[in-house]
Amino acid sequence: MSIFLQVHPENPQKRLLQQVVDRLRAGAVIIYPTDSAYALGCHIGDKTALDRIRAIRRLDEKHNFTLMCRDLSELSTYAIVDNVSYRLLRTHTPGPYTFILRATAEVPRRLMHPKRKTIGMRVPDNAIALGLLELLDEPLMSVTLTLPGEELPLTDPEDMRERLGHAVDLIIDGGGCGLEPTSVIDLAGASPVIARRGKGDTSAFE
Repeated sequence: MSIFLQVHPENPQKRLLQQVVDRLRAGAVIIYPTDSAYALGCHIGDKTALDRIRAIRRLDEKHNFTLMCRDLSELSTYAIVDNVSYRLLRTHTPGPYTFILRATAEVPRRLMHPKRKTIGMRVPDNAIALGLLELLDEPLMSVTLTLPGEELPLTDPEDMRERLGHAVDLIIDGGGCGLEPTSVIDLAGASPVIARRGKGDTSAFE
């Protein structure tokens, strides 16, 4: 069974976050809260953990994962961003937005869109997620915790433990999360495209 940690949503206990980070570095698959919904996460370089997440979600090789970043300085390592896009990113991060950006050579090939060479990236406005990213000191591979055949993500940590305790290594109970997904903004082309309207104001991208 997985480890179940209750972490304060506004003032997360650093010793608990360090325990999570240590396990991520050792290959763990975790469930953690974000500013939109709970998500599955693993270390960016761990193919085995990534394959486990694909199996849990029943995702094919074409599904885009998201790189969770602590700030825009990490974005520049993994994505090619022009001045116009950077201003939009700076205004809307941290926040409930996923940005599709052109990937740099630093992004493992298995993580990027196979044809477009793009990657989804975001900076979450959530104290637990940001605390993890700060201690991890690199992005976290992530995908929303929506199970196969279900339209909405899981929101109750106890339900997650009952249904996924055998499939993941650690679950963070960080209180309630929403059901609304992030807004997805494609910045890989000549002008912004709203690929999905979700949480967050998208008027700046119209």
